[in-house]
Amino acid sequence: MVELLVSMLIFFMIIGAIIALETTDLLSAVISIGAIGSVASICYLFVGAPDIASTQLVVEVLIIIILIRATIRHDLITIDGDREFFGLTVTLGLIFVLFLFGFRALSNLFEFGNPAISQFAEAPSNRYLFSGFQETGANNILSAILFDYRGLDTFAQLGVLFAGIWGAFAIMRVQSRRKKTGKGESNEDR
Repeated sequence: MVELLVSMLIFFMIIGAIIALETTDLLSAVISIGAIGSVASICYLFVGAPDIASTQLVVEVLIIIILIRATIRHDLITIDGDREFFGLTVTLGLIFVLFLFGFRALSNLFEFGNPAISQFAEAPSNRYLFSGFQETGANNILSAILFDYRGLDTFAQLGVLFAGIWGAFAIMRVQSRRKKTGKGESNEDR
């Protein structure tokens, strides 16, 4: 069942990519790219990687903020009452499908008070809890998981997050310098 859901999500990611490539409106292309990243985050949740899903979502939000900030200056098209029928249909279809996925995900949750960890004996979390202190010698099992068992993964995720934040600050800093020096002029132009 998970394979079918992930396959459908990948299909919608392909549709979003085609829309992003074929549209002439930059803001619509950025929104399509944001939808692709959000659906990729949902795919990571379905395959059991919530840490990668959260990193994907944070990086996606930062990238969308940067891209929207960059495209608003170049693409000032206002939306009036008339919208393209295809775009509206695709948007409503994606919202409906995401609603169905959310409803399906909520209906598959375990009963309250019945932890998911007890359902799967071979889950890595059982090994972490029952033999983590002996294997790592750490006093805090969360620190042992983050730094001993998943150290490289945690380091890569933090590196991606910091790179995204540095990129956002760099873009905001350049734009604030331009505002201080004049309209569109930089320090080098003077």
